[in-house]
Amino acid sequence: MTWAIERLEAIRSGEGDLPPIVEQLRLGRLDAWGEGWVRKTWSPHPSLATADGSLFGGYIAALADQALAFATMTIIPGDRHYRTTQLQVSFLRIGRSAPVEIHAQVIAATRQMITVRATFVQAEDRLIAEASAQQIVLAGP
Repeated sequence: MTWAIERLEAIRSGEGDLPPIVEQLRLGRLDAWGEGWVRKTWSPHPSLATADGSLFGGYIAALADQALAFATMTIIPGDRHYRTTQLQVSFLRIGRSAPVEIHAQVIAATRQMITVRATFVQAEDRLIAEASAQQIVLAGP
């Protein structure tokens, strides 16, 4: 089992501590994962609501970075680590202060680069955002 798989399992099970930044931003944990994919539901805390009840795009970007990193962790070799080198978020509809289903998956992987994509869906299968990232693969955990 690699460092990344151990970490994913700890995050999913609730046994592992979340990094302080994840706690501070209220990004939450992971619901499920498998090789090349992750899934989570995020429910915005009332303190994060905007004046009109829409979701703040910066939080969607932070959630995207987290989910895309989790998807990367499902395939990163045990002797490697990664960093996000590019993150793109497209807002398709106004998200509301309601639970968001986030699905992220690995699209392509080479020895040096991993490309991942995520979708953000609210009630009634409303696609509110899409995100993609490139993760550079680096030596050492």
